[in-house]
Amino acid sequence: MFGLQAGVFTRDLYRMNLAFDELEVGGVIIGDVPSWRVDNMPYGGVKESGLGREGVRLAMEDMTELRLLVVRTPAGLKV
Repeated sequence: MFGLQAGVFTRDLYRMNLAFDELEVGGVIIGDVPSWRVDNMPYGGVKESGLGREGVRLAMEDMTELRLLVVRTPAGLKV
């Protein structure tokens, strides 16, 4: 029902990859509790755990409106 993060305690690379492939969560932490994080890593969940990700870069992207300006010089106009 929820899928914020999961902690997996193993040293087996096969089990690490299997956990990452099979768990439907926003992040998989190997060798530590699922509440561990640093400010610059994306953090968020899937399913009913919420929408989007938090973290410095992702917060800046969410608060930025991408815009485009195209200026075409008319034919024959000398600049």
